[in-house]
Parts: sequence; C-alpha cells; structure tokens
Amino acid sequence: MNKDIQTQATTASSGNTSEGGKEILQGSEILIRSLLAEGVDTMFGYPGGAIMPVFDALYDHKDKIRHILVRHEQGAVHAAQGYARVSDKVGVALVTSGPGATNTVTGITDAMMDSTPMVVISGQVASGLLGSDAFQEADVIGVTLPITKWAYQIRRVEDIAWAVSRAFYIASSGRPGPVLLDIAKDTQTNSCEYSYKKTDFLRSYQPKPKVEHDKIAEAAEVINNAKKPLALVGQGVVLGNAEEELKQFLEKSNIPFGSTILGLS
Repeated sequence: MNKDIQTQATTASSGNTSEGGKEILQGSEILIRSLLAEGVDTMFGYPGGAIMPVFDALYDHKDKIRHILVRHEQGAVHAAQGYARVSDKVGVALVTSGPGATNTVTGITDAMMDSTPMVVISGQVASGLLGSDAFQEADVIGVTLPITKWAYQIRRVEDIAWAVSRAFYIASSGRPGPVLLDIAKDTQTNSCEYSYKKTDFLRSYQPKPKVEHDKIAEAAEVINNAKKPLALVGQGVVLGNAEEELKQFLEKSNIPFGSTILGLS
C-alpha cells in the first residue's frame, strides 16, 4: 500500500504523457510551472486547507522558488508589493480561502492606488460547493473586482496556465496594478495536458493608449500661455522611465516643479 501511495505521488509530480506528447499534470503543478515560466523566483504566503495542494507542489520546487512564510495574509501582500517595487518584477502572494483571501484587501487596494504590479493567488472551496456557504467560502471576486485590474476565478484545470499568463501580462503592462486569481481546490488536484504561452496581446485590453497629437498641441498651447505654470511630478514619470524627458521639458520650458511622495524617487 505504501508503495502504491508513493507511486501516485511521484506520478502527480512528474506527470504522464498524453498521446500528443504533452505532459499531464495536476493543477497545482501546472500553477507552479506557469509561475516559473513568468520568471517568479520569490513569493510570500500563508498556507491553509483550500490552497494546500499548491503549497505541496511548491515544496517540490523549493530550489527554484523561495517561499517566505509570513504571520498574516496582509503581511504577504504588503511584502509582495514591496518586493515588486524594489525588484522591478511582479510580486506574488499565495493565500487560502475565506478570511485568508479577505485579509489581502488592504494590500491589494494599496497596490492599486500605487500602481504596483502584483498577482495574488487565493485558494477557494471546490467548484461543486461554490454558492453553498461552504466552510471558509467567500465571494473573493466580488470583493476584489473594484480594487484590481483583473480578478478571475479558476474552476477548470485547463484554464490555469491561460489565467496565469493573462494575469502577469495585465499586472505588468500599461499602468501596473494588482490581479487576483481565485482557484478552486478541486481544480488544483485535477489533471490535464500542460503547455504554456506568454500573453502579449488582449483584444479588449489596450495598455498603451493611442497618442492624440492634436491633444498634445492643445496642452502645449495651454502651458505656453500660462502666467505662472507649475509642474507637479508624480510616480508615472518613474513607472514610465521618463526621467530624462521630464528633465528636458522642465529645462526647456523653465517651469518650477514639485513632486508627490511617490514621485520623489
């Protein structure tokens, strides 16, 4: 019996091969491999029952991803936010369902207001129990929709890789911000073929608005006709790597400037 259990565990971790030659993996393993494909090497989290399969898979990759255990889910999100700001990467937080997920709200809101790229992954009850007031079930998507760039609930194992790819693209492109993925527990243990493709375009999402040259001309006219112009410099200059362009503009226009707190760097 012990040998059978060991064989099953090895199969879930390493995966079988489909007729098409692709690996068949559990959802938890697919999630971790998808994170690795996005260059994730550090994440912050606090385990719980609804996300435990992912933590089990994470342990198998402890040589590739460093997991930092916090004492509260809010700490995980704030740590991921700080990590994103100093590393120029997308921060990742991993939490469980219900109160574990709702404890992330303050940090997610902060990331949204400060334009910090972050992906929060929360566990959820099994898909068949959704809407039944199951233990530690909460409408995390409804809670986080107003404070994220995108919030999505994963109910099918086939959607995990796609959702992770989309999440990282949305979080890091355009004006950066937080994304939440809520993954049902049975989705973490079900299996399917694994393949990964990074997202670089979404038809309904335009991270870089088209430049309207006539609007730029109008803005220039307003500035030139101003009697006492003052430039207020914000974090957008830093996020857009436009420090040199700002310097040239201020020197050419001879306009004094002030800075917001986040624009000081």
